[in-house]
Parts: sequence; structure tokens; C-alpha cells
Amino acid sequence: MPLPALPRPRVRARTAAFAAACLLAAGAPTAYAALDGDPAHAPAAVAAPGSRPHVETRLLFGTQRPDGGPDVTDEQFTAFLDREVTPRFPAGLTVQQGRGQWRDASGRIVRERSYELILLYPVADAVASGREVERIRAAYARAFGQESVGRVDDRVRVDF
Repeated sequence: MPLPALPRPRVRARTAAFAAACLLAAGAPTAYAALDGDPAHAPAAVAAPGSRPHVETRLLFGTQRPDGGPDVTDEQFTAFLDREVTPRFPAGLTVQQGRGQWRDASGRIVRERSYELILLYPVADAVASGREVERIRAAYARAFGQESVGRVDDRVRVDF
């Protein structure tokens, strides 16, 4: 009686590779959903009870003027907040001082004192609030001769 034919090594390797690919493909959507999912549907272990989906926008304001003029002072920045930011976001904001650096349009590394403005607003208001954020950025660039104001947006869950 003849012995059954054993699978050749190449066939076994292909079968193993196909099985691994199937397992990875099945698990990938779940992994990506967890990393890039909607915070409104975040697992309960991550979100505080009662928290709601918000957008967190951080604006990064430099204080050194490209034309060589005097740096933006604390008083000038506070007046800017009072005039441009608070009327648009009266519910609240946070300001932190820092030190930053970036490469300007000429390729020069600029190190400067800076401010980070943190705004939180409901996801439902994201379009309207996003327009207001852009107005703030433009107003600062215009008022203080800046090339740009950095913007970082993230979706978060918030409970006050």
C-alpha cells in the first residue's frame, strides 16, 4: 500500500502565509478602529462617566517679530485675548507660556518665547468654531507681523 503524499515545503509555506494574512486582515480593522475611532464611541474604561465628545484646538503663538521689532509682550498678548479670543470663546480657555522653535520661510531656525492657547468646544460646533479659530490666527498674524500661528486639533472627551 503506498504512503500518502506529504505536502511539499513550498505549499506549506504558502498555506501558512495565507493563514497569517487572513488573521491579520481580520484583526486590522479592529485595531485601526481603536486607534482612529470616534471618541464618542470610546470604551467606557477610557472616558469619564458623563464626558462628551469635544474638539481640542491648540494654537501656538510666537512672540518674535520677523521684521526685528520688539517681541510681543504679556500685556499685548492679554489684550489680544480680550479683544479677539474671549468674545469668540466666552465659555473658557487656557493659556500656557513656553519656549519654542521653528524654521521660518527663509530657512532660519527661530527660537522664541511663545504662548499656547487651548480651546475646547463640542464636536457639534466644530465647523463654526473652526472658522472662528481661523479668524483668530489671521488676526494675530496681522497684528504682530507673524508668518503663521500653529494649529493642532484633536478629538477628546470632556467632562466639566
